[in-house]
Amino acid sequence: MSRRSFRGGGLRGYAMLYLLFLYAPIILLPLFAFNSGTIIAFPLRGFTTDWFAQMWANATLRRALTNSLTIAVSASILATCLAVFAARASTRFAFPGKGGMMGFIMLPMVLPEIIVAMSLLVVLLGVGVELSILTVIVGHTLICMPYGIAVLSTAFSSLDRSLEEAAYDLGETRWGAFRLITLPLVMPGIISSLLISFTISLDEFIIAFFLAGNQPTLPTYIFSQLRFPKQIPMIMALGTVLVALSILLLAIGEYLRRRGNARMGASASGGLL
Repeated sequence: MSRRSFRGGGLRGYAMLYLLFLYAPIILLPLFAFNSGTIIAFPLRGFTTDWFAQMWANATLRRALTNSLTIAVSASILATCLAVFAARASTRFAFPGKGGMMGFIMLPMVLPEIIVAMSLLVVLLGVGVELSILTVIVGHTLICMPYGIAVLSTAFSSLDRSLEEAAYDLGETRWGAFRLITLPLVMPGIISSLLISFTISLDEFIIAFFLAGNQPTLPTYIFSQLRFPKQIPMIMALGTVLVALSILLLAIGEYLRRRGNARMGASASGGLL
């Protein structure tokens, strides 16, 4: 066996072990969610859907879900709108300090979320803003916007400027050219930004924990229920639903990104970000 083939086999083995370690907990979620036993352990007792029925009948859970959906929809729309402006400006125009400005805008992507949450908490309490769902929306918009910019910058940079120039030559205004030419071409990127921002906001815990006040969100509700062993199977059922929803949304976003790149003649390789 050659040295190169041995090294390649070792890397493949390491990759398989890494993926198994990473995704094994996710695989176990549906196993215990459909298990009739109340103790999270093997062997499994039997098949049941009672935990899903108990999940839907929980009024506090429904309230937390409503709050999380309200926050996720609002934050994804706001973050995507702001990302459209930032991505358009960064790819279309040159102005002094552009690199530094974009660096500051993208900074929440790499900052620890607990630092962002504590900073927002201090600022909001300092100016007398009451903690509520609105403050969580502000925080989630801040952390979701860099991801939207990352997606939309690729979409805007792949556009052919001659299309806009042709629209100007035909008498169209700048707003008309953006609305009729540019916006439809980057629409797959906009939808991808909405989906990934929605997923990030729905799953986010730290900022919601600091800024929600007495309003429960889905992640904070799950955290509060982990202290009660009898609630664990219901949380497993909820986790199964959330994982399925996250995978579905990200798959749709990736499909739309690839379709948009194919429409503009760009490479469809790479991931969503």
